[in-house]
Amino acid sequence: MSLRINTIVPNFTAETDKGTITFHDWIGDSWAILFSHPKDFTPVCTTEFGAVAQLADEWAARGTKVIGVSVDGVEEHKGWKKDIESFAGTTADFPIIADSDLAVSKAFDMLPEDAYMPDGRTPADSATVRSVFIISPDKKVQLMMTYPMSVGRNFAEILRALDALQKTYGAPLATPANWVTGQDVVVALSLDNDAAEAKFGALDIKLPYLRMAKDPK
Repeated sequence: MSLRINTIVPNFTAETDKGTITFHDWIGDSWAILFSHPKDFTPVCTTEFGAVAQLADEWAARGTKVIGVSVDGVEEHKGWKKDIESFAGTTADFPIIADSDLAVSKAFDMLPEDAYMPDGRTPADSATVRSVFIISPDKKVQLMMTYPMSVGRNFAEILRALDALQKTYGAPLATPANWVTGQDVVVALSLDNDAAEAKFGALDIKLPYLRMAKDPK
């Protein structure tokens, strides 16, 4: 299955280090972020899981659940959590999916091209690339990022993107390049000037098709 923006994410039942989950039920009415990792006890992955753990209050403030995926098993995840917490200096309360059969990785199309070759590859030599999926409460993909195994992700950018998604979700708004919370937003062209001003206040019209408004709080 190839995922696209606004695709309903696959539902699945899986084991995690915090017990069995059914993905759609686990998401519930929240926003969710699913992020994959090649393997437990690896250096870049440890720094990334540590970054996620350190942002626990930020995820909670945005009503967002986070969950990891790795091809190792539950017991490995539990052991690795100790290293993550030692490195991050905080607890890592989010679950990690045990994807030893690659079912989740394949359902989300997260594997590199050669992992799909019929050559008898196993989870030990088929590593998930570093993917991020931000999912809205209606269970639809809102954003996808994929990094190669050699490049650690910037979770400050993921948090910024989440803010932008939540700001514009269901609203006739967009965010400009490099936007952060509090800066002006772009008003959609679906509203004429009068309707836009009635809804968002005074406009800063840069171009006929580029109209800015103050960030609605």
